[in-house]
Amino acid sequence: MSDFGGGEDDYDAGMNDTFEEPLPEDEDPNYDLLNGEQQEGEEGQVAGAGAMDVDREPVDLGVVEQQRQPNKERITTPYLTKYERARILGTRALQISMNAPVLVPLDGESDPLQIAIKELAQRKIPLVIRRYLPDGSFEDWSVSELITE
Repeated sequence: MSDFGGGEDDYDAGMNDTFEEPLPEDEDPNYDLLNGEQQEGEEGQVAGAGAMDVDREPVDLGVVEQQRQPNKERITTPYLTKYERARILGTRALQISMNAPVLVPLDGESDPLQIAIKELAQRKIPLVIRRYLPDGSFEDWSVSELITE
């Protein structure tokens, strides 16, 4: 029994109703474009399926080239922020734990984070901080240039 009241199976109802015969070559409006035949425009330029309008300019898709600020014209603060400090120490500790060379003499330390803190205190961390500015440009600061107090 069916909720629709019919009680019979209409699985193929309407399936063959929408079948259309293909148009002959003479009547298909896109036949010329599909088969590579091209139409000539007003000024002898070829206009086809992939041709651009003559009046249109190419559209920039929003790709912004980032520009580096020269070191003399830096506008950001010379202080290492707590977020940069956390990331620098974490990154350097990970490098040390994966057997990167340690740049300070070890006095019995075996913890990679403690070694990274010691390297930061002696300004020996070989990493560069890239600070992005609102206009899309950026400034690169080495850790040794920043004030870490």
